[in-house]
Amino acid sequence: PKFTSHSDPASQWTAARKGPAFFSYSDNYLIDTDHGVILDVEGTRSIRQAEVGSTQTMLTRVKDKFGLVPDWMIADTAYGSGPMLGWLVDRDIDPYIPVIDKAARPDGTWTRTDFEWDAENDQYICPEGHALKQFRRNYSDPNRGPTGKGTARYRALKDVCQVCPSKQKCCPNADARKITREEHEDARQVARDLAKTEEYQIAMKLRKKVEMLFAHLKRILGLGRLRLRGPCGANDEFLLAATAQNLRKLAKILPAPQQTRKA
Repeated sequence: PKFTSHSDPASQWTAARKGPAFFSYSDNYLIDTDHGVILDVEGTRSIRQAEVGSTQTMLTRVKDKFGLVPDWMIADTAYGSGPMLGWLVDRDIDPYIPVIDKAARPDGTWTRTDFEWDAENDQYICPEGHALKQFRRNYSDPNRGPTGKGTARYRALKDVCQVCPSKQKCCPNADARKITREEHEDARQVARDLAKTEEYQIAMKLRKKVEMLFAHLKRILGLGRLRLRGPCGANDEFLLAATAQNLRKLAKILPAPQQTRKA
């Protein structure tokens, strides 16, 4: 908040290029990777939450206007949050997106991926075969029971962990092991499973078409600096630039008929 542009207060102070910070907007594209055609454009502030939210806006807008629903989507790790992956999986869109996962433990002990998830009984099973449960009794007060929202915490029994031979590998500094499970963990697991397929490797190669359009936007069209001010002005410039890029693509796909010259 202490950095505000006097000429364009809505712009975002950012250092996304790992260099000197500057005021900017972000240009977000929805691209058909089969032909490299830009389907929709959305200009946002240069913060990750706004950029990720623009994806939902563009997918909804393309569906309402053109009736197009993708079978899968490619994006970088910034779009691999739980809510975003859950939104895609709920709409039967396969997310070929690296998952944002901070479950790794620096002390070398077992991570959450070492525990097996038992969806039928709503519990985790540790490598030693012990169960980690969220609730071990029925609550008479509904406010203390499971809500189905937010983060759930699964715990093992203290008596079991204290005599477990693998305690030093699991929870050396705690009485019992605890594991948290996010609300959209099922969707995150879908993305992890897709990352192990051959289609995922193909999808990562197709990302070059996406990055290439942004490179052409700066190098060929010269859109390194905006001329208009405000979110609407930035969005108008992004839309005009995407239109020019699509026209260049159209000229390559459908070239003009060549006229024969008279001798």
